[in-house]
Amino acid sequence: SPEFHMKRLLADGYPDIYTICRVFRDGEKGRQHLPEFTMIEWYRLATNLDGIIADTLQMIAFVLEHTDLASNASRRDYCDCFVDELQIDSRTASIQDLAEVVAADEQLRRSLGDDRDAWLDLIMATRIVPQFSASSLTVVKHYPASQAALARNCPHDARLADRFEIYYGEIELANGYVELRDTKELLRRMDNDLEIRRKLGLPTVPRDEHLIAAMDAGLPECAGVALGFERLHMVAAGVNDIRNIVSFA
Repeated sequence: SPEFHMKRLLADGYPDIYTICRVFRDGEKGRQHLPEFTMIEWYRLATNLDGIIADTLQMIAFVLEHTDLASNASRRDYCDCFVDELQIDSRTASIQDLAEVVAADEQLRRSLGDDRDAWLDLIMATRIVPQFSASSLTVVKHYPASQAALARNCPHDARLADRFEIYYGEIELANGYVELRDTKELLRRMDNDLEIRRKLGLPTVPRDEHLIAAMDAGLPECAGVALGFERLHMVAAGVNDIRNIVSFA
């Protein structure tokens, strides 16, 4: 991902910026996933969550030549999705409650264990996203703080993150947030990620000292978003398999 490098540019005084580039994600391949794909990523200075969401909706609607998509998009809080579809509170439900939602067998329970976010991700993918309108855009915002990535925590509720995703039907098109600007919190999250990798027996990676230095220098107030180019073409072409719009998949 170009994210860290783009933030270094912003900290160095660049204005609103964007990039279109090839990116890589190991371990995922399927109807909506390729290990190598094209990403459109951009950052807006001095904007909030609603601003970057509106920006992204307009971009998607423009590319798809369907202006009503932006104005008719459904906007939902992450917590409300769980209450509306499953009548559970994602913030307080126990692991047992979450396992029962997906009728988890013993093998799945052992696999996910007490990884709360893994259970929430599974429920979102299998029980909630399939309920989204098949022919319109759905915005899900205010994810749990444990899934913040590099989003700031919500000013009004530290249990939540100023992060969003946009779907067309069941296809996730974009993922963005208001950017974290606190160096101490960045270091805490980096150390937490390294500890999780150690526990899982995965190779550890060094902290990105360049990003830390950029944050120390002063990342301006901004929000950013990454949009999957091939997935956007899937919607435009009306196909449900990403391999149908890539020549060499």
